[in-house]
Amino acid sequence: MGFTLGLTGSIATGKSTVSRMLQDEKIPVIDADLVARKVVEKGTVGLEKIVSTFGDEVLSKGELNRAKLGEIIFHDSKKREQLNKIVHPLVRKEMLQERDRLFKSGETFVVLDIPLLYESQLTDLVDQVLVVMTTEEVELTRLMARNGLSREEALARISTQMPISDKAKLADFVIDNSGTLKETSEQVNELLHQLKRHGIIERNDGSE
Repeated sequence: MGFTLGLTGSIATGKSTVSRMLQDEKIPVIDADLVARKVVEKGTVGLEKIVSTFGDEVLSKGELNRAKLGEIIFHDSKKREQLNKIVHPLVRKEMLQERDRLFKSGETFVVLDIPLLYESQLTDLVDQVLVVMTTEEVELTRLMARNGLSREEALARISTQMPISDKAKLADFVIDNSGTLKETSEQVNELLHQLKRHGIIERNDGSE
């Protein structure tokens, strides 16, 4: 079995940016958000369970109406928990199956991109964790700009997750994405060199 790195962060800290940089280096990344969409597609057991729990109002032309479901769960923690109990086990199973397929195909290093890795207590799925962080003020500013939110709305979104500073303290590796893309890219390259030096990954591009 190979080595599994968990990639996480918080909303608007730049986790997706780091994920793309890793994929550019030919490192396989399994994205929990993409898997979560797959397990509730039309005709899946996941969608069937959601409809039986939340009703036909969450359907649109036989497919999941994400906006409607979001309205239902966003301000109701109990309903959000109901949804998590349906989706999380399906996502976990699918991600592990995909990881195992990659290992069997010869990969030795796989990244699991899981936004709520700590909140969902999924650290047992990975060997070590990489957290992408920014300062909380940068996170707030970027989220407001990206989603067109007021300061209060952005703070409400951020408050639903564990503080990024707490995640960074728990991580094995941290990338600070508060600066430029070039600075972030340099940190990613340094991480890969570090993992290579420790024999965790092999790179065949001739770099040392």
